[in-house]
Amino acid sequence: MKNSSRTKVFLVEDDRNFGSVLKAYLEIHDFEVEWESEGGRAIQRFLNLACDICVLDVMLPGLDGFSIAREIRKAKPDMPFVFLTAKTLKSDILEGFNIGAEDYITKPFDSEVLVAKLKAIVNRVNRTFSLEAERPVESYSVGEFTYHTAHRLLSRPGFEQRLSPTEGKLLELLCENKNKLLTRSTALKVIWQNDNYFTTRTMDVYITKLRKYLKEDISIEIENLHSSGFILWVKE
Repeated sequence: MKNSSRTKVFLVEDDRNFGSVLKAYLEIHDFEVEWESEGGRAIQRFLNLACDICVLDVMLPGLDGFSIAREIRKAKPDMPFVFLTAKTLKSDILEGFNIGAEDYITKPFDSEVLVAKLKAIVNRVNRTFSLEAERPVESYSVGEFTYHTAHRLLSRPGFEQRLSPTEGKLLELLCENKNKLLTRSTALKVIWQNDNYFTTRTMDVYITKLRKYLKEDISIEIENLHSSGFILWVKE
Protein backbone atom coordinates (compact mmCIF):
# COMPACT_ATOMS: atom_id res chain seq x y z
CA MET A 1 0.00 0.00 0.00
CA LYS A 2 1.39 3.41 -1.00
CA ASN A 3 2.04 6.01 1.66
CA SER A 4 -0.17 9.00 0.78
CA SER A 5 2.20 11.33 2.64
CA ARG A 6 5.00 10.63 0.16
CA THR A 7 6.01 13.32 -2.30
CA LYS A 8 4.46 12.39 -5.65
CA VAL A 9 6.75 12.67 -8.67
CA PHE A 10 5.67 12.56 -12.32
CA LEU A 11 8.70 11.24 -14.22
CA VAL A 12 8.88 11.51 -18.02
CA GLU A 13 11.86 9.52 -19.32
CA ASP A 14 12.05 7.41 -22.49
CA ASP A 15 15.11 5.33 -21.57
CA ARG A 16 13.46 2.30 -19.98
CA ASN A 17 16.57 1.02 -18.20
CA PHE A 18 17.43 4.42 -16.77
CA GLY A 19 13.79 5.19 -15.99
CA SER A 20 13.23 1.97 -14.08
CA VAL A 21 16.42 2.45 -12.04
CA LEU A 22 15.58 6.09 -11.25
CA LYS A 23 12.00 5.22 -10.32
CA ALA A 24 13.21 2.51 -7.93
CA TYR A 25 15.83 4.82 -6.40
CA LEU A 26 13.31 7.60 -5.77
CA GLU A 27 10.84 5.17 -4.25
CA ILE A 28 13.52 3.90 -1.86
CA HIS A 29 13.90 7.53 -0.73
CA ASP A 30 10.20 7.98 0.09
CA PHE A 31 8.93 9.34 -3.22
CA GLU A 32 5.88 7.98 -5.00
CA VAL A 33 6.63 7.88 -8.73
CA GLU A 34 4.38 7.84 -11.79
CA TRP A 35 6.53 7.13 -14.84
CA GLU A 36 5.70 7.86 -18.48
CA SER A 37 8.11 6.96 -21.30
CA GLU A 38 6.27 8.52 -24.26
CA GLY A 39 6.34 12.28 -24.68
CA GLY A 40 3.16 12.18 -26.73
CA ARG A 41 1.23 10.64 -23.83
CA ALA A 42 2.75 12.74 -21.07
CA ILE A 43 0.28 15.65 -21.06
CA GLN A 44 -2.83 13.51 -20.82
CA ARG A 45 -1.18 11.36 -18.16
CA PHE A 46 -0.25 14.49 -16.20
CA LEU A 47 -3.80 15.86 -16.35
CA ASN A 48 -5.17 12.62 -14.94
CA LEU A 49 -2.96 12.36 -11.88
CA ALA A 50 -2.09 14.34 -8.76
CA CYS A 51 1.59 15.04 -8.26
CA ASP A 52 3.84 17.43 -6.34
CA ILE A 53 6.66 17.84 -8.86
CA CYS A 54 7.54 16.81 -12.43
CA VAL A 55 10.91 15.48 -13.59
CA LEU A 56 11.23 15.78 -17.36
CA ASP A 57 13.71 14.48 -19.89
CA VAL A 58 14.05 16.80 -22.90
CA MET A 59 14.71 14.44 -25.81
CA LEU A 60 11.55 12.34 -25.98
CA PRO A 61 9.54 10.55 -28.69
CA GLY A 62 6.32 12.26 -29.70
CA LEU A 63 6.75 15.53 -27.79
CA ASP A 64 9.93 17.00 -26.34
CA GLY A 65 10.32 17.93 -22.69
CA PHE A 66 10.32 21.68 -23.32
CA SER A 67 6.92 21.43 -25.04
CA ILE A 68 5.58 19.25 -22.23
CA ALA A 69 6.74 21.81 -19.66
CA ARG A 70 4.97 24.63 -21.50
CA GLU A 71 1.73 22.65 -21.49
CA ILE A 72 2.16 21.89 -17.80
CA ARG A 73 2.56 25.62 -17.09
CA LYS A 74 -0.65 26.34 -19.00
CA ALA A 75 -2.64 23.64 -17.21
CA LYS A 76 -1.21 24.11 -13.70
CA PRO A 77 0.90 27.29 -13.39
CA ASP A 78 1.97 26.43 -9.84
CA MET A 79 3.35 22.97 -10.65
CA PRO A 80 7.14 22.87 -10.09
CA PHE A 81 9.23 20.94 -12.59
CA VAL A 82 12.87 20.17 -13.26
CA PHE A 83 14.64 18.99 -16.38
CA LEU A 84 16.86 15.92 -16.16
CA THR A 85 18.64 15.62 -19.48
CA ALA A 86 21.80 14.98 -21.47
CA LYS A 87 21.35 18.30 -23.34
CA THR A 88 24.13 20.47 -21.93
CA LEU A 89 24.27 23.43 -24.33
CA LYS A 90 23.93 26.82 -22.66
CA SER A 91 21.04 27.67 -25.00
CA ASP A 92 19.14 24.57 -23.83
CA ILE A 93 19.77 25.34 -20.17
CA LEU A 94 18.57 28.93 -20.61
CA GLU A 95 15.48 27.76 -22.49
CA GLY A 96 14.67 25.40 -19.64
CA PHE A 97 14.86 28.14 -17.05
CA ASN A 98 12.98 30.60 -19.25
CA ILE A 99 10.09 28.15 -19.46
CA GLY A 100 9.98 28.18 -15.67
CA ALA A 101 12.05 25.21 -14.48
CA GLU A 102 13.06 25.12 -10.83
CA ASP A 103 16.29 23.41 -11.86
CA TYR A 104 18.08 22.02 -14.93
CA ILE A 105 20.07 18.90 -14.08
CA THR A 106 22.42 17.39 -16.65
CA LYS A 107 23.30 13.72 -17.00
CA PRO A 108 25.33 12.13 -15.53
CA PHE A 109 24.29 13.37 -12.10
CA ASP A 110 24.62 12.41 -8.44
CA SER A 111 21.46 10.58 -7.33
CA GLU A 112 21.74 11.79 -3.74
CA VAL A 113 21.98 15.39 -4.93
CA LEU A 114 18.91 14.89 -7.12
CA VAL A 115 16.90 13.61 -4.15
CA ALA A 116 18.05 16.55 -2.02
CA LYS A 117 17.11 19.03 -4.74
CA LEU A 118 13.65 17.55 -5.28
CA LYS A 119 12.91 17.61 -1.55
CA ALA A 120 14.17 21.20 -1.24
CA ILE A 121 12.02 22.39 -4.16
CA VAL A 122 8.86 20.74 -2.85
CA ASN A 123 9.48 22.06 0.67
CA ARG A 124 10.03 25.58 -0.67
CA VAL A 125 6.83 25.50 -2.72
CA ASN A 126 4.86 24.16 0.24
CA ARG A 127 6.22 26.92 2.49
CA THR A 128 5.21 29.51 -0.10
CA PHE A 129 1.66 28.18 -0.21
CA SER A 130 1.50 28.10 3.60
CA LEU A 131 2.58 31.73 3.86
CA GLU A 132 0.04 32.74 1.22
CA ALA A 133 -2.75 30.97 3.10
CA GLU A 134 -1.82 32.65 6.40
CA ARG A 135 -1.45 36.24 5.29
CA PRO A 136 -4.35 38.63 4.59
CA VAL A 137 -5.14 39.82 1.07
CA GLU A 138 -2.47 42.31 0.17
CA SER A 139 -1.26 44.18 -2.90
CA TYR A 140 1.74 46.22 -3.96
CA SER A 141 1.69 49.22 -6.28
CA VAL A 142 4.58 49.17 -8.73
CA GLY A 143 4.32 52.14 -11.08
CA GLU A 144 1.30 51.47 -13.28
CA PHE A 145 1.15 47.86 -12.07
CA THR A 146 -0.59 46.31 -9.10
CA TYR A 147 0.63 43.01 -7.72
CA HIS A 148 -2.06 41.02 -5.88
CA THR A 149 -0.21 38.65 -3.58
CA ALA A 150 -3.14 36.37 -2.74
CA HIS A 151 -3.54 35.36 -6.40
CA ARG A 152 0.01 36.18 -7.52
CA LEU A 153 -1.51 38.37 -10.22
CA LEU A 154 0.44 41.24 -11.75
CA SER A 155 -1.88 43.61 -13.59
CA ARG A 156 -2.21 46.98 -15.28
CA PRO A 157 -4.89 48.26 -17.69
CA GLY A 158 -4.97 45.77 -20.59
CA PHE A 159 -2.45 43.39 -19.04
CA GLU A 160 -2.56 40.49 -16.58
CA GLN A 161 0.19 38.02 -15.74
CA ARG A 162 -0.09 35.19 -13.23
CA LEU A 163 3.29 34.67 -11.57
CA SER A 164 4.81 31.41 -10.41
CA PRO A 165 5.40 31.06 -6.64
CA THR A 166 9.10 31.86 -7.10
CA GLU A 167 8.45 34.85 -9.37
CA GLY A 168 5.86 36.13 -6.92
CA LYS A 169 8.09 35.86 -3.86
CA LEU A 170 10.98 37.57 -5.64
CA LEU A 171 8.73 40.44 -6.75
CA GLU A 172 7.41 40.79 -3.19
CA LEU A 173 10.95 41.07 -1.83
CA LEU A 174 11.79 43.71 -4.43
CA CYS A 175 8.59 45.64 -3.63
CA GLU A 176 9.28 45.48 0.11
CA ASN A 177 12.68 47.03 -0.63
CA LYS A 178 11.48 49.44 -3.34
CA ASN A 179 14.17 51.98 -4.26
CA LYS A 180 16.54 50.21 -1.84
CA LEU A 181 19.09 47.45 -2.27
CA LEU A 182 17.84 43.87 -2.03
CA THR A 183 21.01 41.88 -1.52
CA ARG A 184 21.53 38.69 -3.48
CA SER A 185 22.30 36.84 -0.28
CA THR A 186 19.00 37.85 1.32
CA ALA A 187 16.90 36.90 -1.70
CA LEU A 188 18.68 33.59 -2.23
CA LYS A 189 18.37 32.54 1.40
CA VAL A 190 14.70 33.58 1.70
CA ILE A 191 13.57 31.93 -1.54
CA TRP A 192 16.08 29.15 -2.23
CA GLN A 193 17.54 28.61 1.26
CA ASN A 194 21.10 28.81 -0.07
CA ASP A 195 23.31 31.20 -2.01
CA ASN A 196 25.55 28.98 -4.13
CA TYR A 197 26.55 29.61 -7.74
CA PHE A 198 23.72 27.61 -9.29
CA THR A 199 20.93 29.31 -7.34
CA THR A 200 22.53 32.67 -8.15
CA ARG A 201 22.24 31.87 -11.86
CA THR A 202 18.66 30.72 -11.34
CA MET A 203 17.74 34.01 -9.66
CA ASP A 204 19.21 35.95 -12.59
CA VAL A 205 16.78 34.12 -14.89
CA TYR A 206 13.82 35.09 -12.68
CA ILE A 207 14.98 38.73 -12.58
CA THR A 208 15.03 38.71 -16.39
CA LYS A 209 11.45 37.40 -16.44
CA LEU A 210 10.25 40.10 -14.02
CA ARG A 211 11.91 42.77 -16.17
CA LYS A 212 10.03 41.40 -19.17
CA TYR A 213 6.68 41.61 -17.35
CA LEU A 214 7.33 45.18 -16.16
CA LYS A 215 9.00 46.60 -19.27
CA GLU A 216 5.92 48.47 -20.57
CA ASP A 217 6.17 50.96 -17.70
CA ILE A 218 9.23 53.15 -18.32
CA SER A 219 9.14 54.43 -14.73
CA ILE A 220 10.22 50.98 -13.51
CA GLU A 221 13.75 49.61 -13.61
CA ILE A 222 15.35 46.61 -11.90
CA GLU A 223 19.02 47.52 -11.59
CA ASN A 224 21.67 44.85 -11.16
CA LEU A 225 24.42 46.03 -8.82
CA HIS A 226 26.96 43.44 -9.92
CA SER A 227 27.53 40.97 -7.07
CA SER A 228 25.70 43.07 -4.45
CA GLY A 229 22.09 42.60 -5.46
CA PHE A 230 19.19 44.39 -7.13
CA ILE A 231 17.21 47.61 -6.73
CA LEU A 232 13.63 47.99 -7.92
CA TRP A 233 13.57 51.64 -8.95
CA VAL A 234 10.12 53.17 -9.31
CA LYS A 235 9.92 56.84 -10.28
CA GLU A 236 7.03 58.47 -8.45
